[in-house]
Amino acid sequence: MKNYYQPEIETMPLEQLQALQSERLVKQVKHVYEHVPFYRGRMDEAGVKPEDIKGIEDLPKLPFITKDDLRDQYPYGLLAVPLEDCVRIQSTSGTTGRRVVAFYTMEDINIWDECCARAIVAAGGTKEDVCHVCYGYGLFTGGPGLNGGSHKVGCLTLPMSSGNTERQIQFMTDLGSTILCCTPSYAANLAESINEKGLRDQIKLKAGIFGAEPWTEEMRHNIEEALGIKAYDIYGLTEIAGPGVSFECEEQAGMHIQEDHFIPEIIDPDTGEVLPEGEVGELVFTCITKKAFPLLRYRTRDLCYLTRKKCSCGRTHIRMHKPTGRSDDMLIVKGVNVFPSQIETVLLNQGYQANYQIVVDRVGNNDTIEVQVELTPEMAADTSVSVAEREKKVVTGLKSMLGIKVDVSVVEPKTIVRSDGKAVRVVDKRNLYQ
Repeated sequence: MKNYYQPEIETMPLEQLQALQSERLVKQVKHVYEHVPFYRGRMDEAGVKPEDIKGIEDLPKLPFITKDDLRDQYPYGLLAVPLEDCVRIQSTSGTTGRRVVAFYTMEDINIWDECCARAIVAAGGTKEDVCHVCYGYGLFTGGPGLNGGSHKVGCLTLPMSSGNTERQIQFMTDLGSTILCCTPSYAANLAESINEKGLRDQIKLKAGIFGAEPWTEEMRHNIEEALGIKAYDIYGLTEIAGPGVSFECEEQAGMHIQEDHFIPEIIDPDTGEVLPEGEVGELVFTCITKKAFPLLRYRTRDLCYLTRKKCSCGRTHIRMHKPTGRSDDMLIVKGVNVFPSQIETVLLNQGYQANYQIVVDRVGNNDTIEVQVELTPEMAADTSVSVAEREKKVVTGLKSMLGIKVDVSVVEPKTIVRSDGKAVRVVDKRNLYQ
């Protein structure tokens, strides 16, 4: 069994890595120009020819591509190989518009599996482990990606998919799952159920690989404590490949981007200007090995920063800080920028679990924002502090964090609907774009 910690790639000196990236970028630009009319048109409009791209230093010459472009080209407009060379599609949910469909050749699948295998190894996974995958399967990339990576590592793979918490816990205890792969909100849900049933001492989990939705450091610590594990972040997008584009190592201080396959940039979301290392901006990716559906300078809308600070694990690939939010998910309420992660930080710091919902509405010309959060069972049993007192404390904490007053409703345990996949944190009723 191949060891998917690959020192020759993952610890490659920067000069050598950039030479590899330049070689692959030049080939990729030529590939898409020759085979994708959409790219050829965009590049011609920008006055850029394939021969103008001689290395990664020329990347800013290329035009950006956005999710709207992907929707407009649905389904085959960005396909860069003959359809008969494709072996699979994956797709976004389509909840915010027309679906995005990504195509994969067999080579693309193998690379994606390898990326996920590296993530599992970085979390301590070996062929001795039992990898419990309860990301969704089907069109969603989470399940298929970690499933393939687990096979590459040689783990016993439990393809559980999402939902049916009772069955998840039964297999977890009966088969001795050691690595849990799911969304952080579902990990919190599982932890809650496991501890309620008194099964914590029967769980053998040592690590969790969590992604597909934003989560705070406070939520990480809560999950680690509740399950007795080390929780690792993983990042990806359907449009780029799926999970495994980047992942955390044991240092848990940012996710290593797999730079032999993806070139990252950070840009000013308003001007498109490339920002220097360490500055927060919008994350942009260029795929340099994907053949069927390669994206050049794709704007993710995720806000973060990059660092090449030396990592104790020995990997030299650049790290991306956990995204603080998305430029298109940021709420503007009463003229103030509000990210759900800010609200979650206040709630978790005050002892609540990650069971909350943010409801934004507009009454006349005035915005309203309410946070609904559940009492923990311990809080509910403690009658020495009233609900009104708890609400007042949360209101004060949110005012300090956000600078605006937020209405708060503290509700009974199990009131807010649990999620088997991505949690619905924000309900915006303002219909701003109608």
